Amino acid sequence: MSRLVRHYYAGGNTAKGFYSLYDSVLDGLNRLFILKGGPGTGKSSLMKDIGKRFEEKEVEVEYLHCASDNNSIDGVILPRWGLGIVDGTAPHIIEPKAPGVIEEYVNLGAAWDSDELAGHKEEILELNSCISRKFQEAYATFAEALKAHDEIEEIYISNMDFAEADRLTEELIALFYNETSLDKEANVVHRFLGAATPAGAVDHIQNLTEDIDKRYFIKGRAGSGKSTMLKKIAAAGEEKGFDVEIYHCGFDPNSLDMVIIRELGIAIFDSTAPHEYFPDRNSDEIVDMYERCITTGTDEKFEEDIARTTKGYKDKMKEAISYLSEAKVLRERLEAIYIDSMDFDKVNEIKEKIFNELNDIVESN
Repeated sequence: MSRLVRHYYAGGNTAKGFYSLYDSVLDGLNRLFILKGGPGTGKSSLMKDIGKRFEEKEVEVEYLHCASDNNSIDGVILPRWGLGIVDGTAPHIIEPKAPGVIEEYVNLGAAWDSDELAGHKEEILELNSCISRKFQEAYATFAEALKAHDEIEEIYISNMDFAEADRLTEELIALFYNETSLDKEANVVHRFLGAATPAGAVDHIQNLTEDIDKRYFIKGRAGSGKSTMLKKIAAAGEEKGFDVEIYHCGFDPNSLDMVIIRELGIAIFDSTAPHEYFPDRNSDEIVDMYERCITTGTDEKFEEDIARTTKGYKDKMKEAISYLSEAKVLRERLEAIYIDSMDFDKVNEIKEKIFNELNDIVESN
């Protein structure tokens, strides 16, 4: 049953601020429930329960994880039927395409006691303000970390054989697609495989690739051309009509970390820290960008500069994560206020209504 369940992120806390890929992830759904309501109103629990019930029915389920709370999810999708439920509160605001036809708003605020909440008005406003400040501090610090990361990249870029990187990329494109094209329009979806979270960097590479026959682990340094190669492989797949899953970097969304072409049973991903893995199947293969494309001895020649900039990068990443952790503590205090004012019997009634509609669609097909 595990192969019927996939985990990834549709939004992330990045060096560019909160970055959303929801438009791509939710594109093409036939029915989407958009949950509204404050923190602690039961949105994540509702979606988890519905997802679990469809898992038990052996229906394929995708979970959209929350980058700001390791124990929460932001959405559930039943991809085969084009059905979904998503948290539509800030920062992931969902713009409906056909309200009432495809999308339907679900107001969990109908289950709270407004009079009870009114007694906590000042505390709620103060907590929201503090949480917002912590996120802004995190984003600013991630941006500083990116600058340090760029300094590391510059060292390797200046010692890069770009012609060799192009040759390697063309070799892989030829190997993957073998001059084959499909007579259809490619379906391309953009996601995050991982995220910077209050608990540090988290990724779902192993889950996303568990049913992939051939996995390529890209090794290399910052600036050794890994993301550029992935972009070219994805573009070639799209041009040839293959469905492509494009996974962006949860730290720098302009970079790519993984491309999956499921129709070919191929996944190729950046397998360096913070998502460092090593082959554990006979079919796994390493693609070493450093060995192939970087001037021999670069690590040794620039050892001191690399160590200095790497420390600066890691220190800033650690600081930014601490702000996310502080925001989570504050958010838990806010959630507690809402939890005490909620009638969860009403939330369960709403949950059953959503489940029954989705289940009727699944059962009828």
